[in-house]
Amino acid sequence: MVKHTPYSIIVTYVEDCQQLIVQAVDPAKLATIVARKLEMPILLDEYDFKLDDEFARRLGVAMLNLIALGQPNIEQYMNVTQQPID
Repeated sequence: MVKHTPYSIIVTYVEDCQQLIVQAVDPAKLATIVARKLEMPILLDEYDFKLDDEFARRLGVAMLNLIALGQPNIEQYMNVTQQPID
């Protein structure tokens, strides 16, 4: 397996191309850009440290909701369940 250095993930919606773009970025280079910006902490202990399918689904929904706050046109493509699925 290839060993990677730690990185942060950026998800961007490019409306003109109707694409989601995912980028891996050095956290140190990103730190000054994200300082004092909207932050949404997700406490893993609230999920019993289980990064399972439901956690991934809810994380994805949260990311799409955050993108939609700034670019509401993406909402026309969204058909997701906001609440946890039992």
